[in-house]
Amino acid sequence: MRNIQQLRADLSAGRWDAAFASLYGCAGRSAAECRARYARLTEGFAAAFGDGEREFAFYSAPGRTELGGNHTDHQHGRVLAASVDLDVIALAAPNGTNTVRVLSEGFKMDVVDLDRLTPVEEEANHSASLIRGVCAAFAAKGWPVQGFDAYTTSAVLKGSGLSSSAAFEVLIGNIANHLFAGGAESPVTIAQIGQYAENVFFGKPSGLLDQMASSVGGVVAMDFADPAAPVVQPLSLDLAGQGYALCIVDTGADHADLTGEYAAIPAEMKAVAAALGGQVLRDVPKENFYRALPALRKELGDRAVLRAFHFYADDERAALQAQALAAGEFDRYLRLVSESGVSSFNYLQNVFCRSKPAEEQPVAVALALAGTLLAGRGAHRVHGGGFAGTIQAYVPLDFVPAFKAGMEALLGEGMCHVVSIRPVGGVHLTEND
Repeated sequence: MRNIQQLRADLSAGRWDAAFASLYGCAGRSAAECRARYARLTEGFAAAFGDGEREFAFYSAPGRTELGGNHTDHQHGRVLAASVDLDVIALAAPNGTNTVRVLSEGFKMDVVDLDRLTPVEEEANHSASLIRGVCAAFAAKGWPVQGFDAYTTSAVLKGSGLSSSAAFEVLIGNIANHLFAGGAESPVTIAQIGQYAENVFFGKPSGLLDQMASSVGGVVAMDFADPAAPVVQPLSLDLAGQGYALCIVDTGADHADLTGEYAAIPAEMKAVAAALGGQVLRDVPKENFYRALPALRKELGDRAVLRAFHFYADDERAALQAQALAAGEFDRYLRLVSESGVSSFNYLQNVFCRSKPAEEQPVAVALALAGTLLAGRGAHRVHGGGFAGTIQAYVPLDFVPAFKAGMEALLGEGMCHVVSIRPVGGVHLTEND
């Protein structure tokens, strides 16, 4: 037990510096920067919930970057992803009640009564639903749930393409795992719980890629053939050692009212699978798909067929990307990244929105400019869900300033983010890390 003042004193004395180094050392952040950020977290908690003695703990969950397998996860396919150095952090403590209170910096407080652990219609598409869903999943596993207070702040900006929602789910999952289960649940289980909360309580269909990348950490190849027991292969990728930086470029597009666009992708892919006797495309051999093309076009239309073409190619490509990294064949890896981007644009069709005017194609414009600036070097592609948000670019280190300046001349200052790969996923921090 300690109060906020004691916690701040421990931060100032450097007692958390080793933990910070394990999370942020590769990103070049100084201990002083980390102390200041976490000190602001304690100030936010005290302002919201008081500064008395509590069983305090710090938590962190990283954003993620999808490296391969664009929209393959919800079809039980293969993906490649990594956690990044931008994270959402929390200070949390039990509150002795049956109510969870979470205040995220810049937002209204979420108050969740744990007497009700079923979806609440009014909470759909709001963060309270994710909190309730995570707690419900832990309760369903037999863990005694209890109320807690948490104050969070995020460097994973909403709409940044680094999956702020999955990072939040993994953050709440780690708090619940520590407080309810004594840390007994694995990172894979925490990811599955986050997906459950998003699908069932939040109301957004999603695969498991985002949560797994945030929860497990580092660079990971994942195979979701059996979603209940995904195969996870850690890999190594030293981008700086290869002479490259990873840039995530925010196009400034609005994600609002795009749930229908996102939902149509898994729905159309599953419709193709169902026509061929499967539940998802991973159930259906690609040869069966090719043989049935005339009938599928007639029954489901060309866009669904094109999206299935993308799945089969990008599913295989994600596995090839993982093989290239394992073999140290970085040039081959970059070629595969570029191929994935072309497939997403041409076949998956998640670069522009049918629901938006033809004059609004910010992701396509950003891709066009990135390709022009890179002039055959590196690689670039749409990043994550698509339609709005971000693109991803592998940029030669000596060209990063010029690339950043060129993209931001079009999109605005601060829209091109240079990110580092973080070796650690969602975590409950301890002073001796």
